Amino acid sequence: MTPPDRLRALLAEPGFVVMPAVWDGLTAKLTAEAGFKTAFLSGSCVAASRLGGPDLDLITATEMLDACHMVRAAAPDLLLLADGDHGYGNAMNVQRTVRNYGRAGAAAVLIEDKITPRPLTSAGKPCLTRDEARMKIRAAIEAAKESGIMVLARTDCRPTQGIDEAVARIEMYVEEGAEILLLDSPADDDECRRAVAAAQGRASFSVLSPGAPRATPTQAEAEALGFKIGTFPTAMLAPAIAGMKAGLAALAAGGSEAAGALPPAELRTTLGYADYDAQARPFIVGG
Repeated sequence: MTPPDRLRALLAEPGFVVMPAVWDGLTAKLTAEAGFKTAFLSGSCVAASRLGGPDLDLITATEMLDACHMVRAAAPDLLLLADGDHGYGNAMNVQRTVRNYGRAGAAAVLIEDKITPRPLTSAGKPCLTRDEARMKIRAAIEAAKESGIMVLARTDCRPTQGIDEAVARIEMYVEEGAEILLLDSPADDDECRRAVAAAQGRASFSVLSPGAPRATPTQAEAEALGFKIGTFPTAMLAPAIAGMKAGLAALAAGGSEAAGALPPAELRTTLGYADYDAQARPFIVGG
């Protein structure tokens, strides 16, 4: 089965799908080894790791696609939802983005309705008109036919245009053929339920990391509300940053490593030194 078909089969099974956010080979490998079947290639995490900066449309399509290749190489069985942002341009750019992720082996791709280029401020999420948003999703669905990649249609219009418009867009995206739907920034459980109902039985996706100005249910609460998938963009990123800060603080204090550092043997095992030796053994001259 192709990655998209494997993800479709997984979503047809009962239960809530937990989708950790990844950004490189190591995070993908750890996610797979922890037993997760899916992962979200998060634009915010890629921006943090590559730029040391915020998720404000500074990452390019090329950088995201490169991260996709890294993740796929490190964990080829992990079903990857790739963050396609706004498609990096107009409807034709959307089609190129979708095709590239499909050819790279992603199981699904996210396309949103925010305006690009974004205004020069970190505040707000101005969005395309409804008709322009429809055409971007229509273009994505058409391009997805090449590889079968699933399309996740996301609307960010709730903060600026209200919940009624956001729900109408989800219904519109279903009409266009999107298989996964995402309402960004729901205010409360009632808005979550409205978004799930608008998806008309197709998989609803929710961002569940705490801290943002939106409703953030627990995994159990999200499942009860009708969500099928939950992603956690800061679940690995925040503790990873905390760990790196702890390591630097230990060095600055005259030490050699932080108290919570992995023992050297466990670190080597995690990074696969023994696996490398086993795989290389048949090719050693005279071995």
